[in-house]
Amino acid sequence: MPLGLRIAMVAPPWYPLPPRGYGGTELVVHLLHTELRRRGHEVTVFGATESGPGVTMLADARWNPDLGGPWSAVREATYLARVYEHLEGKRFDVIHDHLGPEGILMALNSGVAPLVVHTVHGEITEPYATFYREVQHRVRLCAISVSQATSAPELHFTAMVHNAVEIPTGPPSRSKERYLIEVARIVPNKGQHLAIEVARRTGRKLILGGKVERTGEGESYFEEEVEPHLGRSIEYYPNVHGAEKSRLVARAAAGIFPLQWAEPFGLAMAECMVAGTPVIALRTGSAPELIEPGVTGFLAEDVDGLVDAVNHLEEIDPARCAEVARERFSPARMADDYLRVYQSGLAIEPLTAAVTVDLRSARVIEPRLPSG
Repeated sequence: MPLGLRIAMVAPPWYPLPPRGYGGTELVVHLLHTELRRRGHEVTVFGATESGPGVTMLADARWNPDLGGPWSAVREATYLARVYEHLEGKRFDVIHDHLGPEGILMALNSGVAPLVVHTVHGEITEPYATFYREVQHRVRLCAISVSQATSAPELHFTAMVHNAVEIPTGPPSRSKERYLIEVARIVPNKGQHLAIEVARRTGRKLILGGKVERTGEGESYFEEEVEPHLGRSIEYYPNVHGAEKSRLVARAAAGIFPLQWAEPFGLAMAECMVAGTPVIALRTGSAPELIEPGVTGFLAEDVDGLVDAVNHLEEIDPARCAEVARERFSPARMADDYLRVYQSGLAIEPLTAAVTVDLRSARVIEPRLPSG
């Protein structure tokens, strides 16, 4: 791949790059644009105010409370209007959109770049699938897991690229403690009530880190299923991040993720594993792709299986766990994969590539072109 690609990268407008606490997609965008620049590519990245150096800040970080609310769509539209006004008259090789349908339409109709790439970061519900079907012949869609891609088999994905996380600079901690940790929003589909049950049944302390989702369901769940159990054995950190989060994750006996939905990609799982902290999770969503049983953690079918997994944590070598995870979830690997997407897109016209899913390796990079 020759150096010197001109890439415009559109992050969501909700959190700064890098995020300080929440903002999984923003973290992925930060790691990707930083690695691409390190390799000599010219990347113009757009995001929210309070971002770090090298970000064109066009969204107000004070908009964050509107995320998921009635003004969410108009905030995103305002941001995109500013982005494409900034891009007017400029030329790039690639626009890589991380926002959503509105961002794709703006990119396709801007004439700024011959190639538009979009990473699907969330669950593919029917309305999203219907939209992606309408534009998939004009945009290169990238899935973040095999689980996500196969949830919408009618869509044509150019590639599956697992997300990256920040890689610790030092070896994994040898000072492991007995507690379990779950870092996730407090909401029923994250299963904190099941993590509490596993901790109780195994005699382990549990640390929960995550904001309560600002919905009636999220608040009721916290008040009824989590808050009554808080105390010496169950600790709660509303917005754990930075050095405190790194320390808590690194010294935990395991991350526990009893998810109640098919999460497309578990960033918090990967963050545990690269720190040498194994993950135990229910076999749902992307978990079977991310966890290598006996090496980086264990998969379970139910709560009894999670309890059994906790009782086998001593079988995991933290150094080997970290080694395997750091190779799989590094920014360098993610950048390699996206550069292949850019390269294939700039070389192949018209856009007709479809994803080839290998469920054994859970890795899809090169597109498969239909015959004829």
